[in-house]
Amino acid sequence: MDKLKGWLVVGFLRLFALLPWRAVQAVGAAIGWLMWKLPNRSREVARINLTRCFPELDAAAVDRLLRRSLMDIGRTLTESACAWIWPAERSIALIREVEGLEVLEQALASGKGVVGITSHLGNWEVLNHYYCSLCKPIIFYRPPKLKAVDELLQKQRVQLGNRVAPSTKEGILSVIKEVRRGGAVGIPADPEPAETAGFFVPFLGVQALTSKFVAGMLAGGKAVGVFIHALRLEDGSGFKVIFEAAPEEMYSTDAETSVAAMSRVVERYVRTWPSQYMWTMKRFKKRPAGEPRWY
Repeated sequence: MDKLKGWLVVGFLRLFALLPWRAVQAVGAAIGWLMWKLPNRSREVARINLTRCFPELDAAAVDRLLRRSLMDIGRTLTESACAWIWPAERSIALIREVEGLEVLEQALASGKGVVGITSHLGNWEVLNHYYCSLCKPIIFYRPPKLKAVDELLQKQRVQLGNRVAPSTKEGILSVIKEVRRGGAVGIPADPEPAETAGFFVPFLGVQALTSKFVAGMLAGGKAVGVFIHALRLEDGSGFKVIFEAAPEEMYSTDAETSVAAMSRVVERYVRTWPSQYMWTMKRFKKRPAGEPRWY
């Protein structure tokens, strides 16, 4: 059954990738609109997250942001299908604006390992291709449950000579070794880790369990951190990539200080482009001791 599901998912991804770009955007928005209109678990998870993270918004304002967010999540799905199926160069051509490229260039020229830090904001699949066109990083990721989809992603994400590392013990070790030898890696900052692998730090006014993986690699200046995001342009024509140097606090040898600083940077991006964040993710599943679960 899982094999059949995998084939069906890959088949739909290939169908999306056959569409013209404007149709890719329109179909994605329509999927998101249906997610907003019809009862489903993802919609309710997103509503819970938005209500807790933006308490200043009334119910009507939350619903408007929910609608925009789900439509953007739908766009991310269909855009990512293209990024997974198309040649990498075709996705890279959708990068219309780049800000702060010199930050990455300086990091690469430093002689130290480079940790590219992103989050589930905008389109991280298009970003992967662009980042990999500038260097040859190891991209850290959580494998999907369906084997056929995982095999597709492993193949398509290494089109430009880079490597991928799953979130396993072996994958973690390969990322650490790459940084120690002066190479580059790409890591999402916001997947919720095991409680022993992170700290509860503020994120959008809420305590969120956040990984200390990046903090461990940057501690004491052993590597250079660069935030990287690909944000969808308002007209839907493509993306703007932003590079930003990690703040000084992220090089602290106190891991909790570093993690909190990383969370503040991601929060600033999410507050600026709130509808482009993946609110359907159960980002706040684990809660501090004594606090009830959200989901």
